[in-house]
Amino acid sequence: MTYETSAETPAPAGSPFRAEPTARDLAPQFVLPLVVRIERAAPPARTDALETAARAVLVLLGDERSGGDGPWAGAVRDWQDARIRKVVRRARGAEWRRAEALDGITVTGGSAEVRVFPPVPLDGWPKDLAKLQVSGTDLDDPRPPAPAGPDIPVLWLNPGLEMSAGKAMAQAGHGAQLAWWDLTDAQRAAWRDAGFPLSVRTAAPARWRELTGSGLPLVRDAGFTEIAPGSCTVVADHRALRQGS
Repeated sequence: MTYETSAETPAPAGSPFRAEPTARDLAPQFVLPLVVRIERAAPPARTDALETAARAVLVLLGDERSGGDGPWAGAVRDWQDARIRKVVRRARGAEWRRAEALDGITVTGGSAEVRVFPPVPLDGWPKDLAKLQVSGTDLDDPRPPAPAGPDIPVLWLNPGLEMSAGKAMAQAGHGAQLAWWDLTDAQRAAWRDAGFPLSVRTAAPARWRELTGSGLPLVRDAGFTEIAPGSCTVVADHRALRQGS
């Protein structure tokens, strides 16, 4: 079982995040693979896994290999020319070691490890990733996460939706990517140089209603798994985007 999800939100013409059907829907479809390490004896905390997945997406987008003439640039462009899908799978033991041997980047949080790979065709996964599963990602937080810091970007989750850890990781990655797209080059560089600090938190219902009307980047899920198409899942609250609003 895998979770495939694509970010959809109103955006200017030409953006890969437009919600209405465009030529992007007819383009060859690619996905961004994310693999979370879940060892039986020491699974990561849920919130840390979500935050690490979001940072992993940003790390790949900000990597020099993903831009210009870099070796991943073509795959990243093809992915962004279609719907921006992300697939989260889990690995442990030898599976994780095989995943680490493939071209990609491992991002480490407090207790979580997530490896992100260059985008691949929807039906063209490397065999060592294709056989990985997402079942078993029922992660928990051992204690409630602390309030988000006032100066750190926050990816706010919809309090009215129940999502598995794998689904929520993909949604957090979408939110981080939408924020990245809305920032200027200088703002992106500053975030990258700081190590992509961010928090993932579930908004209170009243706060969620305020956020969805704020003009900040809003993820509407394509509805491939778990939740209804068009569901609003994440708002990306970055101070620079508030200053520009």
